[in-house]
Amino acid sequence: MKLIFYHKPGCHLCETLAEKLAQLPNLSLELEMRDITTRADWFAAYEYEIPVIAQIVEGEEVVLPRLSPRLPIQQIERMLKKTLRM
Repeated sequence: MKLIFYHKPGCHLCETLAEKLAQLPNLSLELEMRDITTRADWFAAYEYEIPVIAQIVEGEEVVLPRLSPRLPIQQIERMLKKTLRM
């Protein structure tokens, strides 16, 4: 499953969450990494919200509920399974 991951350089919360997403044992995820500092519209939308994860559903980008990088990997996986549209 492909997800969009909005982040910015030096964001420790972003780095931690990206590492945990890569380690999910039962979900095969492909993350499209989008650095919000490279586009003004992304920066305006997510400056104070990163890390942000979105999924493309029927051609529209749907932002998923916020995941805390502090959560255990198993809990992140459970939360994603509940919210992802497969």
